[in-house]
Amino acid sequence: LQEWSVRPLEELYPFIFLDDIHYKVKDEGRYISKAFYTVLGIKTDGKKEVLGLYLGENEGAKFWLQVLTDLQNRGVKDILIASVDGLKGFPEAITSVFPNTEVQLCIVHQIRNSLRFVGSTNQKQFASELKAVYQAFTKEEAENELDKLEEKWGKKYPIVIQSWQNKWENLSVYFKYPPEIRKVIYTTNIIESVHRQFRKLTKTKGAFPNENSLLKLLYMGIKNAEKKWTMPVWNWSLTLSQLAIFFEGRLNNELKI
Repeated sequence: LQEWSVRPLEELYPFIFLDDIHYKVKDEGRYISKAFYTVLGIKTDGKKEVLGLYLGENEGAKFWLQVLTDLQNRGVKDILIASVDGLKGFPEAITSVFPNTEVQLCIVHQIRNSLRFVGSTNQKQFASELKAVYQAFTKEEAENELDKLEEKWGKKYPIVIQSWQNKWENLSVYFKYPPEIRKVIYTTNIIESVHRQFRKLTKTKGAFPNENSLLKLLYMGIKNAEKKWTMPVWNWSLTLSQLAIFFEGRLNNELKI
């Protein structure tokens, strides 16, 4: 586990994804919930790789700066697109370490969080109208639909509309890309296969005596998940060729162009 945590990484990852999973761990005599973050990368051959596991004790820009600096120290020089849930401080942190990386906030997380603040009697209708925003063909169309949503629901659910507006710069990144790239980056669900392995291994344990005992189990979960990752992600050749156009020059060494 220790060797795996410090192993050298690839110089370039077209995509990385970050998501968390919570466990109860004993800390100073009492059990508290702690967030463990999985960093998953897609390599230039289209295959998945877990880059690291990080304990998010103090989530925020400082924590993410430590994670990104660790990736950089282990050999990562460039990341094209990072997909994350609504992580506080992440866009600022990644810009300071990888200034050319685009950050896409997970649309699925944003939808789930939004519906938590919508009354049960309006949830179905609101969700249906919200779909017109994130399933739009263009960013301009999406912004028009968001304006309509604000006009109708803004007074009733201001916190929901404001959340979309405040995060729009990072929520709307995927609109500039064709369907193949959009499909990869609009959500962090790709990490769920790893987290399913984690849950299989930990489902009989309500809590853990220390962080290390939990990390060992999670490491086993990663090894189990990796056995199934023998093929590149769907339609990878086309996705890679599109990335080479959008990120001109940054993939040349990898593609031997």
